Amino acid sequence: MALAVCLLFDRRSERLVRGLWARVEELGVTTLASHTHGRHHPHLSLAVLRSWDLDRVRSALEALPAGEPISVSCHGSLVFPRGRVALAPSADADLVRRQEAVVAALGPTGADLHRNYAPGRWVPHISVATRTPAPRLSAVTTTVADAVPIVVRLERAALIDSSTGQTWPLSHLV
Repeated sequence: MALAVCLLFDRRSERLVRGLWARVEELGVTTLASHTHGRHHPHLSLAVLRSWDLDRVRSALEALPAGEPISVSCHGSLVFPRGRVALAPSADADLVRRQEAVVAALGPTGADLHRNYAPGRWVPHISVATRTPAPRLSAVTTTVADAVPIVVRLERAALIDSSTGQTWPLSHLV
């Protein structure tokens, strides 16, 4: 069980990512469209918490200054352990500052931040496939390569419980 601080896409960008998920699913590979509860949203996570107090986390994030919508350009894929495949978005200084501000705001809440989201360790990504079998990895990365470059726009923020899909929208973009 984890709670993610997510940036969510505009409608056009969400359709692009869901379309990519559909093409990967046609290969017989699980994406977030069908993973676990099937209520996943295309997103870019700024932080993932392994334990938390929801009210304290929400208050800390709501206290951050409002950010403007941001566009990121995806030009390829990332492959993580256990066959996780993701779009590789650009990470300009503004996106990195936002991620670092979120992590700094979460520190005093007592939440347990997943080590891969610590500043300097965070790799921005947009999840595509959750567990790609080795024989299908080439087909999945080719499908991503055929879809890029794409530019996606991040315009909303939310807290999302990855185990249930429950979402708590934030009042502004962090």
